[in-house]
Amino acid sequence: MIAGAALLPATRQPGPQPLVVAGRTIRLENLGGPSTGSLLLRVAADMGPAIDDVVTFWGADWSREISVVAAGTDEQFRAAAGGGPASQWTDIAAVTVVERVDIASRTAVDQRIVFAPGAANMTAAALRIVLSHELFHYAARVDTATDAPRWLTEGVADFVARPRAALPPDAASAAAKLPSDSDLDTPGPQRSLAYDRAWWFTRFVADAYGAAKLRALYLAACGIGHTDVPTAIRDVLGTDPAGLLVGWQRWLDR
Repeated sequence: MIAGAALLPATRQPGPQPLVVAGRTIRLENLGGPSTGSLLLRVAADMGPAIDDVVTFWGADWSREISVVAAGTDEQFRAAAGGGPASQWTDIAAVTVVERVDIASRTAVDQRIVFAPGAANMTAAALRIVLSHELFHYAARVDTATDAPRWLTEGVADFVARPRAALPPDAASAAAKLPSDSDLDTPGPQRSLAYDRAWWFTRFVADAYGAAKLRALYLAACGIGHTDVPTAIRDVLGTDPAGLLVGWQRWLDR
């Protein structure tokens, strides 16, 4: 998820000193809060495996500096996420934000991963998933158009971050059509299912065509100067959306 709002809180506390992990400098910023310090320590401990997750899928050609911010209040987090009603962010643990992107130099200006206060209460496994998910957005930002289909960017980020898991028995019933951005806009169970559907779709593409094809589909449908999703499906996967939907439904119904 991408937004461009600056965050200038009144109270800041020192975070851990910059770290070098897998050849990348990690800068951690504590905006103040009872659990932000311990959260940043957990994030620092998970950064190596999260970088490995991203590099395995996306490659190593992305920013050598990673900025992570821990928000101490819900108000700080909403400001960083771009505003909007509080209900919009109630089930969001973290967001990747950027001020602007210089396409020519492939540089993201003032990009950072911002964690909500509630992230401090996540289990170790859940926090690792969120970090890897957001780190993929961080890595892919300079190659992702601002009008990219969000459902596909989120689905690929979950493909990178989430361990494989058994599909629920009724998964096929959720695949009457391809996911859409509107599915992501309603907080609560509908948004959770939308993320799952996007994740299942990307898992299917990787299983049926290979992870390299999923990466190519991302660039074709979400990259700078991208085409629309149906055209990207035809160009990259060699099928049409209807045929792909049938294949996805069969995969879900295994």
